[in-house]
Amino acid sequence: MTRAQKARRIERTLDRLYPDAGIPLEHVDPYTLLVAVVLSAQCTDQRVNQVSPQLFARAASPEQMLRLSVSEIRRIIRPCGLAPAKAKAIRALSRILIEKHGARVPACFEALEALPGVGHKTASVVMVQAFGRPAFPVDTHVHRLAGRWGLSRARNVGETERDLKRLFAPESWGKVHLQIIHFGREHCPARAHDLSTCPICAWAASKARIAREARRSR
Repeated sequence: MTRAQKARRIERTLDRLYPDAGIPLEHVDPYTLLVAVVLSAQCTDQRVNQVSPQLFARAASPEQMLRLSVSEIRRIIRPCGLAPAKAKAIRALSRILIEKHGARVPACFEALEALPGVGHKTASVVMVQAFGRPAFPVDTHVHRLAGRWGLSRARNVGETERDLKRLFAPESWGKVHLQIIHFGREHCPARAHDLSTCPICAWAASKARIAREARRSR
């Protein structure tokens, strides 16, 4: 089976399991999505969703965020981890949005990635989920499963993103990204996973990988 054939079968499986996969981070507009994704770095989406309502109740726009001090933001977001750096980044990016972008989140990779605390993955999430622009965000779940399923050599996230973009149609990138995240969390954990019984790994992973993972889980 070629990679392209495998990708089509995987997409059919994901469509059946997650026909309406939604973004797991709660938000109401591009700005709150941007902040939520910044908060999600090395933190679970569940934890972000527990914390972000408290922050957005105080500041749901760049102007409101600037009325808070870094210490106030840090106190609210502390449960998300890396609070000192994230608080500084959120306040700084809010100032830049006001000064350079009319207090609006730009629909541009270059402008997004120039914001403090915003990398390519964060920019990709905002571009595809907030603006509907073609982008394929690659997080740990996507990177891990692309390698496990043989869709990419997955030596780094950049290579994984390039390979997946070649295999899936641009209009499906945002959907497939979310479907893989949901599948990874619910069906395909990184450890103690029996690949031979997995709805996708059982046929997509190589026999060598299935055997190797079986030995590790013993």
